[in-house]
Amino acid sequence: KAHGMTSLNVPVNNPIELSAPPSLQFESVEFNPFGHRLFGPCSFTLDGPGPTLVMGPNGAGKSLMLRLAHGLLTPTEGAVTWSGTSAPRQAMVFQTPVLLRRSALANLRHALAVNNVPRKLRTELALEALARFGLSSCADTPARVLSGGEKQRLALARAWSLSPAVLFLDEPTSALDPAAIKAVEAAVQEFHKQGTRVVMTTHDLHQARRLAGDVLFLSEGKVQEHTSADIFFRAPVSRHAQAYLNGELVA
Repeated sequence: KAHGMTSLNVPVNNPIELSAPPSLQFESVEFNPFGHRLFGPCSFTLDGPGPTLVMGPNGAGKSLMLRLAHGLLTPTEGAVTWSGTSAPRQAMVFQTPVLLRRSALANLRHALAVNNVPRKLRTELALEALARFGLSSCADTPARVLSGGEKQRLALARAWSLSPAVLFLDEPTSALDPAAIKAVEAAVQEFHKQGTRVVMTTHDLHQARRLAGDVLFLSEGKVQEHTSADIFFRAPVSRHAQAYLNGELVA
């Protein structure tokens, strides 16, 4: 899996209040670099309230799906489309965030600057985001000396400051302790409450039960099941999902 700083692929001028989250559609999407199929063909639509939890065994294509959706990778076949006339503002927080060699506050101000937020608003917006994620006391702390949980919350704060319509999260709690996991999950719920479409990968069944509105289950590079969280955990239809929930090894 690739690691990196919070990725934002659509410039913004000013954070605004969000309305209904945009819908995402994969239409016969495949990713076949050098003729070797790694993903697809897949067709599905994310148009419910979410959050959408993307699940499946290692190598199922979860991270590829996020990168294709976010535009970091281009499908070799098919199309990824969004509702509306243009792509929505998006952010992606990686499993291990890479932070700039500067303070936590400066990391946020830099993100706001490169996304064309007016200079006079940057410090105020950055401080508000730090406060929302419990990082006010870390404003002047070098970002790279923060704990793992604080770094992940800083990455989420960086995304929050830009009010994305869509947030992709790739295993954001995989290396964190329980307290940090709880803080990140609370942040995810905050994004959801403000109207952001949240799409998140996880291996943690308990976490998925806590957060998911719907589950997109991948195996062998394909979508095996996409349904509400209640149905998925109570009565999964596909044999792949049934085996996964039963703790069996799934290719």
